[in-house]
Amino acid sequence: MSEHSAMQFGIMSVSDITQDPTTGVTPSERERIQATLTIAKHAEEVGLDVFAIGEHHNPPFWSSSPTTFLAAVAAQTERLIVSTSTTLITTNDPVRIAEEYAMLQHVSGGRMDLMLGRGNTGPVYPWFGKDIRQGLPLAIENYALLHKLWREDVVDWDGKFRTPLQGFTATPRPLDGVAPFVWHGSIRTPEIAEQAAYYGDGFFANNIFWPKEHYQRLIELYRQRYAHYGHGTPEQAIVGLGGQVFMRANSQDAVNEFRPYFDNAPVYGHGPSMEDFTEMTPLTVGSPQQVIDRYAAMRDHFGDYQRQLFLMDHAGLPLKIVLEQLDILGSEVVPVLRRELARNRPASVPDAPTHAARVKAVYGDGPSREARPAPNRGDNLTAGSPYQDAPATASGSAFGAAASRKGA
Repeated sequence: MSEHSAMQFGIMSVSDITQDPTTGVTPSERERIQATLTIAKHAEEVGLDVFAIGEHHNPPFWSSSPTTFLAAVAAQTERLIVSTSTTLITTNDPVRIAEEYAMLQHVSGGRMDLMLGRGNTGPVYPWFGKDIRQGLPLAIENYALLHKLWREDVVDWDGKFRTPLQGFTATPRPLDGVAPFVWHGSIRTPEIAEQAAYYGDGFFANNIFWPKEHYQRLIELYRQRYAHYGHGTPEQAIVGLGGQVFMRANSQDAVNEFRPYFDNAPVYGHGPSMEDFTEMTPLTVGSPQQVIDRYAAMRDHFGDYQRQLFLMDHAGLPLKIVLEQLDILGSEVVPVLRRELARNRPASVPDAPTHAARVKAVYGDGPSREARPAPNRGDNLTAGSPYQDAPATASGSAFGAAASRKGA
């Protein structure tokens, strides 16, 4: 991926186990997990940059332990960045997140990042002893602690939602003294865009459900607040987008083949027609050229951005078809999109984040963690402390309060 670092392209899986509506066959958990591992490895083989997996704790989804699965993917690939879509910042303990993802950072050689979100399954809160009515305050406080655990070797912490910490060190420490890159994922919540901007992290808009105007508002808010907090210009904010495609050489063949899967999909099946949904959202069912045209235009809607992930393996699509889709994506679509989205891209727009680039941003070409203390800086490693200079806006004060609790 080194020669294509300006933009990262990849796939994301929601890990659903769904009956194939054309055959009536439902894979077992074992079959679906192994198939997803094959899909992740094939993503690298066709030249994609990223594989991301969701976190779910309820049927029909299997990905309750994304770090375990991603470690297996990282062990069987060489260049692929493994990520999440999303890690639940509300119901996971931040100490556990700090440890598990730092471990994934080490075993993958830095080929990882994570996306944090509140999730969209209400019952998950009581399953982990949390109150859904506290969803946003949990997201704010838990991330403030996670951010601190990765940047300070010894942490004292006193917050509202967990027992205090005194002299605690999360292990292992981040690889090369640089914390994993964090995306904040949201489909509807302005406060999450604000949180991403406050810390100078990435913002991922999973725009597969609603019209583009909704996500334009969220992304514009994130860009403006990113600049407001001193991390750079609005154009330098780090943005990722979701997407969804199904392709055949003949567009009508794609429509006919995908329709039964769309109509029965666990996420949006039995709702709008496929034609209405493709008009309202980025779902594109047709020829490779139609996909290229649709996604090359994303820059016109959202500005230059850094990561594009596609949902490809859901709704009961059999493994063979998913691998065929990846072949088309990797050979016919992504190479053209790389060129199109690189054309006239301003030099001031940052490349997609990688561990190697972020280590270099901190240490230059000099010694790394072994010879120097870990940096205590914002996640995107740009100027501007996310703690000291944030103004006391209604949302910003909440992040500031969480970040500067006793001992912070």
